[in-house]
Amino acid sequence: MTTRIAIAGASGRMGKALIEILAAHSDARLTVAVGNPGSSLLGADVGELAGVGKLGVTLTAELAANSNDFDVLIDFSTPAATLKHAALCAEKGLGLVVGTTGFSAEEKAALEGQGQNTPLCVAANYSTGVNLCLKLLDTAARVMGDDADIEIYEAHHRHKVDAPSGTALRMGEVVAAALGRDLASEAIYGREGQTGARERSNIGFATVRGGDVVGDHTVMFLADGERVEITHKASSRLSFARGAVRAALWLARQEPGLYDMQDVLDLR
Repeated sequence: MTTRIAIAGASGRMGKALIEILAAHSDARLTVAVGNPGSSLLGADVGELAGVGKLGVTLTAELAANSNDFDVLIDFSTPAATLKHAALCAEKGLGLVVGTTGFSAEEKAALEGQGQNTPLCVAANYSTGVNLCLKLLDTAARVMGDDADIEIYEAHHRHKVDAPSGTALRMGEVVAAALGRDLASEAIYGREGQTGARERSNIGFATVRGGDVVGDHTVMFLADGERVEITHKASSRLSFARGAVRAALWLARQEPGLYDMQDVLDLR
């Protein structure tokens, strides 16, 4: 049975990558595409916007009016829009895959609470490779973490508006949880001036923004005499889009609950 997919943020970079993946997919079909209410592209065929030819789906500003036309929403938009969409999906019992980043702690809690009413997948990154790295980071932290300084480096394109990236933060959360540390109190976001000696319990973050970098992440475990680095480099957004569609197909078969890509990939 073909799963009907809606995309929020369809005219953005990730939205176009999702459209490209769905245009060639055998088990999923794009039926609704939502863009910014003020966009000059409203009414355009989204297949043409993504460069894959006409798909017969036009860009609309209204998700609620089309809630009977999809089974799962994939949302890569803004925190405010995603929270609004999550409430609608919970009301209608529709699946929701969230790739939006930049939520405040309160917004994240509100979003995750909707998992009580509908199948909800929330992940900082939908790449299969990144999620494999998260599994490896848990192991590396348990083996090396107490004897190593831990630093997280990430680089993205000049247009990214939040920092550190959601993926870098998730990597920090995985490492901190494995070591029984509180990331909120141990994270160091950049250094300047006379910072003093480094505390072993700190988890450092370094952020680079520039050019068209899709996404680079490296976590370093720096011990005396050796270091281990776990790195993921993305060369195309299609890897993220492919993973998000995989999550949507998986989510369409699930009961209400809060899930992430570790569940989708059976990496628990």
